[in-house]
Amino acid sequence: MRNRSNSGVRLDYYQRLLNKTILKYQNPVTGLLPASEENSHAWVRDNVYAVLSVWALALAYRKTADLDEDRAKAYELEQSVVKLMRGLLRCMMSQVEKLERFKHTQHVNDSLHAKYCSKTGKTVVGDQAWGHLQIDATSLYILSLAQMTASGLQIIFTLDEVSFVQNLIFYIETAYRTPDYGIWERGDKTNHGLPELNSSSIGMAKAALEAINELDLFGARGGPLSVVHVLPDEAQQCQAILLSMLPRESNSKEIDAALLTVISFPAFAVDDGEKVEETRDSIVTKLEGKYGFCRFLRDGYKTAREDPNRLHYEPWELQVFERIECQWPMFFALFVLDGLFNGREEQVKKYSEKLDSVMIKTDEGIHLLPELYAVHKEMVEQEYKTPNSQKREAIGRLPHRWGQSLYIISKLVQEGFLSPGELDPLNRRLVSEPKPDIVVQVVILAEDEFIQSKLWEHGIKVQTMEEVRPLQVFPASVLTQIYSLLGRNKKMGLTGRPKNEIGLLATSKLYTYRDQILAFIPQTADEHQFYLPKDTLLKLDMFANDVGFLSSYWGSLGRPLLIFPVSTNLNYLDVGHNPPGALIGTIKKLQSGYIAGTRVHLGNLADFVTTSCITKLSFLRDPSHSEEVKHFVGDIFNRIPDTRPRLLSSSRIKTRPRSHSKSSVHGIVRRSRSIQVDPAQAKERVPSPPSLQESLKKFERGITVDREQSGGVPIPTTSAHGRSHDVEFPIQRPHSPNLHLKGSLHPLHYSHQSPCSSSSPQLFHFFHQGTKQESIINVDELVEQLNNTEVLHEQADIIHYLYLHKGPDWEITIDGKKCYIKELLVELYEKAGHWKHWGLVRHTAGLLKKRVEELALAATDLLVRQKQLSVGLPPDRERVIMRPLPPDELAKIIFDACGEDLSTASLTQELLIYLAMFIRTEPKLFNEMLRLRVGLIIQVMASELARTLKCTGDEASEHLMNLSPFEMKTLLHHILSGKEFVISTEKNSNMSQSQTLILDDRNLSMMQKSIHHIDPNDLEKDDEGVESDRQGQWLRRRRLDGALNRVPVGFYPRVWKVLKMCHGLVIEGQHLPHSLTREMTPGEFKFALHVEMVLNRIPQPEYRQLMVEALMVLTLLTENDNSKLSFSTLIYVDKIVQTANAIYLKDQKIPSDVMEHSKGAAGISLHFYDTAPSGRFGTMSYLCRALATILPIPVDKDANVDCAVS
Repeated sequence: MRNRSNSGVRLDYYQRLLNKTILKYQNPVTGLLPASEENSHAWVRDNVYAVLSVWALALAYRKTADLDEDRAKAYELEQSVVKLMRGLLRCMMSQVEKLERFKHTQHVNDSLHAKYCSKTGKTVVGDQAWGHLQIDATSLYILSLAQMTASGLQIIFTLDEVSFVQNLIFYIETAYRTPDYGIWERGDKTNHGLPELNSSSIGMAKAALEAINELDLFGARGGPLSVVHVLPDEAQQCQAILLSMLPRESNSKEIDAALLTVISFPAFAVDDGEKVEETRDSIVTKLEGKYGFCRFLRDGYKTAREDPNRLHYEPWELQVFERIECQWPMFFALFVLDGLFNGREEQVKKYSEKLDSVMIKTDEGIHLLPELYAVHKEMVEQEYKTPNSQKREAIGRLPHRWGQSLYIISKLVQEGFLSPGELDPLNRRLVSEPKPDIVVQVVILAEDEFIQSKLWEHGIKVQTMEEVRPLQVFPASVLTQIYSLLGRNKKMGLTGRPKNEIGLLATSKLYTYRDQILAFIPQTADEHQFYLPKDTLLKLDMFANDVGFLSSYWGSLGRPLLIFPVSTNLNYLDVGHNPPGALIGTIKKLQSGYIAGTRVHLGNLADFVTTSCITKLSFLRDPSHSEEVKHFVGDIFNRIPDTRPRLLSSSRIKTRPRSHSKSSVHGIVRRSRSIQVDPAQAKERVPSPPSLQESLKKFERGITVDREQSGGVPIPTTSAHGRSHDVEFPIQRPHSPNLHLKGSLHPLHYSHQSPCSSSSPQLFHFFHQGTKQESIINVDELVEQLNNTEVLHEQADIIHYLYLHKGPDWEITIDGKKCYIKELLVELYEKAGHWKHWGLVRHTAGLLKKRVEELALAATDLLVRQKQLSVGLPPDRERVIMRPLPPDELAKIIFDACGEDLSTASLTQELLIYLAMFIRTEPKLFNEMLRLRVGLIIQVMASELARTLKCTGDEASEHLMNLSPFEMKTLLHHILSGKEFVISTEKNSNMSQSQTLILDDRNLSMMQKSIHHIDPNDLEKDDEGVESDRQGQWLRRRRLDGALNRVPVGFYPRVWKVLKMCHGLVIEGQHLPHSLTREMTPGEFKFALHVEMVLNRIPQPEYRQLMVEALMVLTLLTENDNSKLSFSTLIYVDKIVQTANAIYLKDQKIPSDVMEHSKGAAGISLHFYDTAPSGRFGTMSYLCRALATILPIPVDKDANVDCAVS
């Protein structure tokens, strides 16, 4: 046992050390610590780190105290901690207006200040005079507040302060999408005031959110109203983004020593052990020195080469800081603590010795830790030549209170006065411990008894929404409204939580309010907003993804509960009115106990009350807004379902007799419109009036093969389920600017090109009149036609025309009932979704300006994973999105970029959702793709359909728009992953043929040809097509990769090395200068973006890919030359490609006339484009030979280079 007197002596020593280095400077009024005796500014971050040692010493005294004197010292130290923490709280509360604005704007000018006056607690600089937005500092305060409160300190005194802390949580919960200035207050390392997304800020925010969740800020004396709440999805999102970024700190910093505070004490934010080791090793390898750790590479702060007369650096001068960055000894203390928390004795011993060697001892015997060590001006050149060879001098503040505090904490733990667990009462250090397997509880609820009975016929017993009572089930939007009351405080002007969407983790809990238990349907299952859940297969696919997500990311007590509603929209209403087979199959899998490799438990809602996670909505009891809550909650619980009457002849459609026409499936492929996704193609295909009539005739011939049998009248077709579909005519883009009417309420205008059925001869007349007659169209006749028609697409055309010419608020009478055009448009949208007319669904969704609920979250998921986005088609309408945006602003950009084509606006939102789903589940699909150009992706999808269907671009675009959401998602996945899809030609009972999209799961490299089920009479013709597909495989792959901006893994750091050995690279007239290597390090994201920008100037995707291959050959040269090669001239990459093409043509001995006819993009032979990269006669081999003829490289007499190309 330790001798008591020795313990007391050592603790008294650390108390003296604290008093002389930290507490001596604490202001008696505000409790804040100034930066120095000369500088009264008090930084939030520095103050919190400094007071951690005071708290630690108080814990040590409390633990070992057996004398009243020791207990008094413990209390004295605790009150010093409370004084400082409350001082910071008071400073931040004085800026409550900024906090309220920041919740909605996330703007740098609305952020809380990073430092205050230690004497008055007031601000010391203006909003724009400092990089105040430092989310890590606010997060550190919240994390420390939580740990100190859990240890027994009471820092928060009133419910108003509780409300403010709750709003501080809202302040940091968007850290994963909010660029800030980071822990070093500089943002981009050039210090030009450009905020960045920083891993250290995201990690600290994630730790703070998890630590303070469900914590009673009054401690043991608190009640329900003093508990703060965190929605788990916000912390999970921070975790996902953090893991995707590590070990990178930001775009301009490929590594940062500050990440040690995230992977270890105090945050412990990373639960992936391998990622922790990777980050720690990267910090040690790249940043460790003899006197401490560099903050980040090329850090110019207080170096001998820094210009003290300006704060910012010029980009070219960053290289002069390389190898002479100042070293910060406080990171030795952090590594000691890291070793103590993880039981690494060797690490503790190593860094303790290093730490002791850099401490400065005063005459009084006090050990002080300096701020940093710098290379002296006279020794810079020697340090350049031999890093870590020169003696450094201590500069900056002495002591550096932040580092001094960490030193004292490490000593207290190392000497046994504290255990790691006492510094971490909330057990943050156990975050990486393995967790038990999660069982996902699944409840299937039928919308009504009819659906319930149909499921029972398949042996599936489920409850209806009514049968689960007294438990109540609501959509996720209701939970969003409830949580908007959290943190609301009228006295302080706080409006509570912004109405952001509620995530899956939050809806997978049960909630209690008074004596009621509430359950919520996930946001993805809400069919009242966007149309994606209307597709059965997509909804089931998203459900399976949700189950997998919960099993991976659930961290709360109890099991997750997932509610899956089954509504009439999931029924195709076939002859037997049976549920879809896919739904039945999914439920059967759930009954087996496993789905997609995840354990599930299917049961009734009441069965899971005792095993689910339950959260009390205690904040609804706040008396300050009791009346408001009463009315609000009453409205929610007593809400009556919308019973808007049907206006579009729905009853007649439902009761129409089934047709037994032989043309059973014709008319399904062509929907309501076609869109032009290729601007060049659109210009070429603008038809004149005669060709317009010719195309109409061609379209009418294609509607049904039975036209001749019916005397020239189109016959309505029937679906496979027996429902009658009248022949539809498409709403198409205008072919003349004269069709664009001035002053319309909407930019979308269409001309209508074919009659829809024999029952509506007037419609053909109305929509095919010349522009001179357009003004005399009788609107009354159109309204009468709308009253009489039962054909969905006839209704769509009339409503669309009235919407454009009369506006959405024009009143109309349908079947004696008055309504507005916008009401008819909403019903049209619902009917189109019910009958799965996806082209019409996307069109009406665009007219209604519908926005996907998770649009901003999807875009953020892509952006924060270092993927830029662009929407619209280049060059005129493309809009680049480089930072996370609020949902409404993002939707506005999409609609503006798509202009008149609102169907594509809907499709763009849809694809963003799918891309976000893929990047979360299969991030490897996006390797080395820096910019996702959604407009070009849509073009690629249409071109692939055109290639496979052997149709025009217009027809392929129409096919694309009419794919179901699930087919669209699958097609996108196949294109991203390089998989093939197949068009199957199926025969119907009337011996006619229809084409159906079938997506194949085989890789392109394994797929040598497309597979067609065809008529024997077409075998010879199809063989030619198969051979053509085989021959064009590599050309197609290069076009796809070029359009998707895909490059090899590790491509950009390799290009940096090439640039380092030459004066620059020239790519199609665009110059990449050697000076970029002085400005940026190889792993910087900014460098990758610069190279990408140059490559994107090449318009032909296949030519772009050859440029990438040529650059890869150059990188092979730099990786195998042992730093011997150096070129004093510019390297023209396009010249290498042209020369390789010439050598290829010479080797192949291709006749000149054939060469002339086989020229492709940029004059390169199509045969060369279609050559595989590897092999003796691959493109890489020819590029190597071309390189040998252009650059002074040792070769043999036949210009062959000995290199391995894989």
